Amino acid sequence: MNDAELDLGEDATLLLVDDDDAFLKRLAKAMEKRGFDVEMAATVAEGKAMAAARPPAYAVCDLRLEDGNGLDVVEVLRDKRPDCRIVVLTGYGAIATAVAAVKIGATDYLSKPADATDITNALLSRGDTLPPPPDNPMSADRVRWEHIQRVYEMCDRNVSETARRLNMHRRTLQRILAKRSPR
Repeated sequence: MNDAELDLGEDATLLLVDDDDAFLKRLAKAMEKRGFDVEMAATVAEGKAMAAARPPAYAVCDLRLEDGNGLDVVEVLRDKRPDCRIVVLTGYGAIATAVAAVKIGATDYLSKPADATDITNALLSRGDTLPPPPDNPMSADRVRWEHIQRVYEMCDRNVSETARRLNMHRRTLQRILAKRSPR
């Protein structure tokens, strides 16, 4: 899909919520070039206020922000504008958080680094077609990490309860959770 073919509809408003200032400005500039009417927020509080005051047609929201969880912004967007197309971005990709984002109302979920083209394609995709299978499936370490993340989310991010359910020492679990996901 090239820039000339973009069909943004009558309302091209886009809310970007990310606490990485450099990334936020670059993405805003790239999305404006594609025809979006961009507003930026750097915190959950700003994102929720903008979503409530002027619900956009499109939104891109980082999952982990300095003042909280980006899914809180997604909930406000879903309440104020149910037809909003929302993409959740994160540097900490996990199946559990992707599932949580989609259940709350996100249209898609992308791991960073995602570029403006990936984000635009996710915002505008309307098909129910399945993506092709991955060229490089997850490693066994990654599958284990994903399972731990899923159980952690199911336990409402309670480390002690998660450790009990996984039959694992709490400190061992804390060390695993503190690390980035394996490749």
